[in-house]
Amino acid sequence: TSGSFAATLADGSVVTWGDTEGGGDSSRVQDMLREVRQICTTDRSFAAILADGTVVTWGDPHCGGDSSRVQGQLRNVQQISG
Repeated sequence: TSGSFAATLADGSVVTWGDTEGGGDSSRVQDMLREVRQICTTDRSFAAILADGTVVTWGDPHCGGDSSRVQGQLRNVQQISG
């Protein structure tokens, strides 16, 4: 993203830093970022696919960082494009 980063660690957890409004602060979802398999980005948000096929999003809600409206449909996800 523009000004923020996300690193997936060997244990499947995620560390984020940089622009807090653009995804650099994942504290709101940090407890859910376990067994992460893939991370996709937009200009100001991130989406992570977990091992169970669910998706966790964070960052600017106007740029995809809030997936609450479609969370029930985000099951068995294989890939995300942004």
